[in-house]
Amino acid sequence: SGGTPAVKSGTVFHGEAEHLAALTAVPFEVATLANNHTFDSGIEGFLKTRALMDAAGIRTLGAGCSESEASAFLPLEVNGIRIALFNLSEGEDETAAVGDKAGVHGWQPEKVAETIRRERGNFALIIVIAHCGLEYIPFPPPYVYEAFQCLADAGADVVIGHHPHVPQGMCIRNQVPLCFSLGNFAFYQETDLKYRKLGYMLKVGAGHSGLVSLEVIPYSINAGGLALLEGARCDEFVRLFQELSLPLASADGVLDAWHGFLAYYGEQGYFQEVNRILQEWEKSPGKGAAMLRNRILTLQHYWHWYDGLNRIVDGSIRNAKAEYIAFAQRYFTEKRP
Repeated sequence: SGGTPAVKSGTVFHGEAEHLAALTAVPFEVATLANNHTFDSGIEGFLKTRALMDAAGIRTLGAGCSESEASAFLPLEVNGIRIALFNLSEGEDETAAVGDKAGVHGWQPEKVAETIRRERGNFALIIVIAHCGLEYIPFPPPYVYEAFQCLADAGADVVIGHHPHVPQGMCIRNQVPLCFSLGNFAFYQETDLKYRKLGYMLKVGAGHSGLVSLEVIPYSINAGGLALLEGARCDEFVRLFQELSLPLASADGVLDAWHGFLAYYGEQGYFQEVNRILQEWEKSPGKGAAMLRNRILTLQHYWHWYDGLNRIVDGSIRNAKAEYIAFAQRYFTEKRP
């Protein structure tokens, strides 16, 4: 809210102060700010947003006026149980805080892992929330899978991902749940594509010994709000979640699923994306340059392009397991009944 709209690759969002009422009505007590829209109205918009949240009693993490502030974890105590929250993102559109530059907590999973190892003995429960991954695809890219494993190995109790706008599965790494994408929540999109209208919440149970329970609560997203899935629709989601989780049991499975998406995207997908960027560049050079810059610098796009272009060059782009190509097609084309 407030400030000058950013020139960036994606859509610029502007909120109003009265929107906070939706958060306080629940009430939400903590908001993670490491995402690709916190600085849509520059530092002025960020400062106003944070001040409004502070005034509403909502604590924040994941963004700040410097790298040290943005990367700081949030310590909490709930019913005598000490909890640490960590929040990081990919710092899309060069929004990562660096040194004294304001921004979001950028993609530094190794540094987060170092802090977790250092603080492990001070907290009963450590939760990492990461804004990352490529939008709309059914499975996480290999770099996200590897980062989540790194965080689990460092001592996190739960690692939770979001940003793809669709539900992805989960796996267990040394008794640590890794949940790769919760799907959309309050982010309503004008589409009838089925998987962009599904998501799940996580109910995390904590005790003095750490994580004691984890419940997946699926819902659908409708024009009037969210609705918990029940009966046959809940059963259908459970089957979907099991399918989404199956390849996450191994790095080879994740790579197979990734290659399936790249095969679905194919030469034509890259060709069309290049054309979209060039057409935007003709109309607005700043916007077009921001789109191209994001493809080069942001990891989700970098790996999409690096891996895909290499497979086009060596002729292997179509070499993928049929079930994963079909899964990608489902996510991009299947509509709600």
